[in-house]
Amino acid sequence: MQSISPEKAPEKAGFAPDLPHRLEALVRRGGAPALHGVVVARHGHVVLEWYGGGDDHALNTPLGHVDFGPGTLHDVRSVTKSVVALLYGLALESGLVPEPGEPILTAFPEYADLAADPRRAGLTIGHALTMTLGLEWDESAPYTSPANSEIAMEMAPDRCRYVLECPFVEEPGERWRYSGGAAALVGAIVERGTGLRLEEFARTALFEPLGVGAFEWLAGSDGRALAASGLRLTPRGLARIGQAVLDRTVAPGWTEEMLRPRVPAWEGVSYGYLWYAGPDGRASAMGNGGQRLFLLPDLGLVVAVTAGDYNGPGQDTAPRAVLEDVVLPAII
Repeated sequence: MQSISPEKAPEKAGFAPDLPHRLEALVRRGGAPALHGVVVARHGHVVLEWYGGGDDHALNTPLGHVDFGPGTLHDVRSVTKSVVALLYGLALESGLVPEPGEPILTAFPEYADLAADPRRAGLTIGHALTMTLGLEWDESAPYTSPANSEIAMEMAPDRCRYVLECPFVEEPGERWRYSGGAAALVGAIVERGTGLRLEEFARTALFEPLGVGAFEWLAGSDGRALAASGLRLTPRGLARIGQAVLDRTVAPGWTEEMLRPRVPAWEGVSYGYLWYAGPDGRASAMGNGGQRLFLLPDLGLVVAVTAGDYNGPGQDTAPRAVLEDVVLPAII
């Protein structure tokens, strides 16, 4: 494992000077299993950057053992969804996509048969952004199985039609139901509105202006970027996106709306627009395996974590330990 010299010494940013040693001690005692990378920034300055090594995957493709460093791309899995929400906001600011309150099916005129159903015609983009479509969807099976709704969607000839044809199980807007299909719909709306592939719009509208650097966006069998889970970034790049969201330097009006709690997800955590929203304005983006982007505006803090505990029952262990056992206790 290696620590990279920070932009600002921890003690000059309000941390205990032994912050890097605290993280290394956590890893040595096994408290952060499969941890691959950490970037911590406070008030816009990186105060901790750490990389480890371990087995990794690009979605379901094994990469073998990888020694991670500042330039190593890493799956961010469902953090991708939160980036898609930001891209939608950028497109909305430019008048290229409909407002969240508009019907989803206006963006898919080829699905006239679905729009003939008044209930489906009433589905809005906001229902997709909040994962409250009311449609049957279950991602509890492994992400290698067609029993998982996201995998079934990717095996279908038309992923958006697949989502919109799912049977209703409750009224739209009534309950949060985790859905990669919801993100796929939002991604498709961004592509249709901008006239660009999702990865190209991301490059020109977000990544290049922020200096995110190298990225990769894996595609499905249809050649289209996987809006639910396909993005690969460096931890530095992920932290840059988090900093822009925290500072409201990208689509500020939209960002405020995006992070506003709108529907309960689980105890103590609400959901905004494809972001998790907590108390005190805190927010997070989460991905399978332990990928996390924590935003704590009350502390001026951004924490980006990459890890390799894909599909593991304890995949929240490493990122939570980094935040709660190392970073927060080190603030003085």
